[in-house]
Amino acid sequence: MSAPMGSRRGSDLASRPWAGRTRRYDLFKELAVGTAVVGALVLVLSFAFGSPDDRAITLQSWAQAAPADFIATSTAELGGTSDSATYGPPYNHTKDATQTFGPIDLQSFSGVRLPVDAARDFVIGPLSTTPSARAAVAAWSSADAAQRSSWAAAYAAALAKAPSGDPARVAAGSYGPVPALTASLLGMAKSGALDGAIRNERGSTSLDATRTTLFLGDGAYFNDLASRLHLSGDQWGVMNETGNYPGQAWLWLFSLWYQVPLIGNAANADVLVIGIVGVLSLLLLLVPFIPGLRTLPRWIPLHRLVWRDYYSKRAPR
Repeated sequence: MSAPMGSRRGSDLASRPWAGRTRRYDLFKELAVGTAVVGALVLVLSFAFGSPDDRAITLQSWAQAAPADFIATSTAELGGTSDSATYGPPYNHTKDATQTFGPIDLQSFSGVRLPVDAARDFVIGPLSTTPSARAAVAAWSSADAAQRSSWAAAYAAALAKAPSGDPARVAAGSYGPVPALTASLLGMAKSGALDGAIRNERGSTSLDATRTTLFLGDGAYFNDLASRLHLSGDQWGVMNETGNYPGQAWLWLFSLWYQVPLIGNAANADVLVIGIVGVLSLLLLLVPFIPGLRTLPRWIPLHRLVWRDYYSKRAPR
């Protein structure tokens, strides 16, 4: 027996049994046809509008294209002043480097899982495998931390004053083995040996490019290249890809909040963005359980506009 027309269930169109026509439906046939048609479209459109296959940026290409930037970055790695050296978890224990939300230090929750010693991993370690740099490596290794910092800071300042940052035009000074170390590292990078040396630090069969990417990111060349390709953060780079816009559109929700100056310019911008997206995602998951939100379709019946033919023919009598 059906519910009285005056009841909520009786007046709810969606709860009524279907009384219209029916027909056989072959799900497997539709799946096969759909896969074939979509597959053909993907192949055709990828040939016509596919993304360009740009060559990967390597330490070798960086050293060849911007040797002065490579030298300056290598000096910063030795001095412990680069972004990688001062990032904090998960790479190192740099004090006051983490992004926090009040007293909550989310960045430190995972601990240092990918330890990175910038001077050792990016410069001294690779050069230790090069006989020509043995004397410079020995001089650096025998000095104490204060002396090393003094050498690197002095050379970094001299490079900043030199025309175009050219190491060949640096004024004389007390730089210790830093000029020899960075020059040897530049030669190693130009030959292509540095890419393999840094990657092999995690094993001869390692495919982990984390340290190489961190080293690249510490310099200006990599960031300038990203800006020219419209891939920087203020260009919605998190969702762009080379030659295509907008690229990974599903990431717009993250990128959107970085464009808000109050959030994007904050020292803990990453924490704020992740927190906002997390709260919004949680609200979306809990929509069926939150009074008010779950009844929005009844208050704003957009679905009736989409399915207007159905509702006009099946309106309650």
